[in-house]
Amino acid sequence: MSTISYANTSTDTAAAPLDTRGRSLAAVVYVLYLGSIMAVVTAPIGVLIAHLRRRRNAEWVESHLLFQIRTFWLGALAGAVVLSAWYLLGLIGAPSWASWVLGYGFFTACLAWTIGRSGVGINRLLNDRAIDDPRSLLFGGAKVSLED
Repeated sequence: MSTISYANTSTDTAAAPLDTRGRSLAAVVYVLYLGSIMAVVTAPIGVLIAHLRRRRNAEWVESHLLFQIRTFWLGALAGAVVLSAWYLLGLIGAPSWASWVLGYGFFTACLAWTIGRSGVGINRLLNDRAIDDPRSLLFGGAKVSLED
């Protein structure tokens, strides 16, 4: 199994100009993901763009595209699991409030997760930094806190 290393190129700007190929494309995909909060169709468009444009960008931007692709597919997988659980609750005759709790709980968690991943990604993208761990299940290895 090969490991992928994404160098943090923001400290190397004195030696050579930063390669920003694909930076604006990654920003567009993050905006499409955030737009999916209001119109769900924008997330599949974003992942399609990210898939089609992979391996044509700067190395640090590639980490953002991998992070975005994983954001979509992990969310879709979680949605399928919760939908199956929701269906099973109906089959076993669980009270209706159980399905509501599952649905709203998942929706809220998915919303916070998507906004958090997109926020971390946009922040790192605007600061010309790679995603430290694009294969992460949470926020790409970023230390997220509410403190300044």
